[in-house]
Amino acid sequence: MTKNRLQAVILDWAGTVVDHGSQAPMGVFQRSFARFGVEISVDEARGPMGMAKRDHIAAVIRSPRVAAAWKAKHGADPTEADIDKIYEIFVPMNVEVVTDYGTLIEGAAEMAKRARARGLKIGSTTGYTRDIMAPLLPVAAKQGYAPDSLVCAGDLAQGRPSPLMMYQTFINLGIWHPWATVKVDDTEVGIEEGLNAGTWTVGVALSGNVFGLNPEETAALSPEEFDRMRDEAYAKLLRAGAHFVIDSVADLDEVFDEIEGALARGERP
Repeated sequence: MTKNRLQAVILDWAGTVVDHGSQAPMGVFQRSFARFGVEISVDEARGPMGMAKRDHIAAVIRSPRVAAAWKAKHGADPTEADIDKIYEIFVPMNVEVVTDYGTLIEGAAEMAKRARARGLKIGSTTGYTRDIMAPLLPVAAKQGYAPDSLVCAGDLAQGRPSPLMMYQTFINLGIWHPWATVKVDDTEVGIEEGLNAGTWTVGVALSGNVFGLNPEETAALSPEEFDRMRDEAYAKLLRAGAHFVIDSVADLDEVFDEIEGALARGERP
């Protein structure tokens, strides 16, 4: 395969290929903070989504409102030790519920088959740790999705937004032209991960963290509210730098076609 043809697609997990609405980690973040007497909102829980989970906890607890609430409850500013305590609770809680939210997003398995048929390798990076991913992998495989590579938060010195997980994926897949690779993610920090690695980036708006609703909740929206939320999700991912934004991974084929056309013209991301 030449450098002017796509070689690989690298996908996130929660909100991108499983867990429509990225609801598993959001709920666990809320419950983890509540264990320490501090309530956080859905928006606060979702804000840093996509980061390594300890980094995510650190970002939430250091936000002005949550830091003030923590100090009011515990009598001191939050420390690194406090972050570790929350993280120690978070991981086993997420492991416990991750398979409850392990249903593939509609069209994800079929998309993977079509990607392989056009010669693409399939990689994956995630803000989840290997402990969290361990029970999820066989659940996804039974539904028809098993990527060629998995790189998790904690595998390398830094997680997102650094490109290190992407670089490791390049090694695992045996590829090295970043412009012949597509990174697909539902979070802003995941888009930044792809940009920092030099790849094309695709944001998924409706299935992921930015929109934040499962299919049933989405179906219950009024047409006006749906359009407003969809427009906001698209705008947020575009502001993050995504080259393309789509509703879900089921819509990737046209993006692949567009990128291959750009590569044939000598364009780069």
